[in-house]
Amino acid sequence: MNAWVGLLDEPLAAAQAVPTTLEAFLAGIERRAYRMAELHLGHREDALDAVQDAMLRLVRHYRDKPPEEWTPLFWGILRRRIVDLQRRRKVRSIVVGWLGGGHDGDGEELPAWDPADEAPDPLHRLGDAQSYAALVEALRALPRRQREAFVLRMLEGLDVAQTAKAMGCSEGSVKTHLSRAMQHLRDALEDWR
Repeated sequence: MNAWVGLLDEPLAAAQAVPTTLEAFLAGIERRAYRMAELHLGHREDALDAVQDAMLRLVRHYRDKPPEEWTPLFWGILRRRIVDLQRRRKVRSIVVGWLGGGHDGDGEELPAWDPADEAPDPLHRLGDAQSYAALVEALRALPRRQREAFVLRMLEGLDVAQTAKAMGCSEGSVKTHLSRAMQHLRDALEDWR
């Protein structure tokens, strides 16, 4: 089985139970939120900052909401934080381009996040790593809204209404974005079937 197929199982199972405390909710969603943020941002520190900010905002502003509302609220907050960071990065690159030259922070590119792999066979591990890399590349190639719809619906297991609330759009838009994302991913990942 490919690594990205196994990646789908964990979040769906975790999304089924609704935690009763905000601490338990945040502990349960932290890893998946980081994965999503890193996928969108491509930078470890930015992803950690986005998740931490989203968690703090949820605690500060929505801790009194019922537990059923935490999931779409959290993903909506995280999505907006990711978009903000992407906008800042774009503006920064434009300004640096105008001024000429420049490097990011310490000038080094950080390694991409790879999922833990427990397969004993090196050939199997290589296939898993390659299929995961292909999935990440295909997801990054999707338009932002399609990528958000896919991650929230398929990887996080949110229903259409929760995804629409998190994305700030209609349920019909979620269905359209997801359908287009699935078609693009099927085409891009045809060799991995």
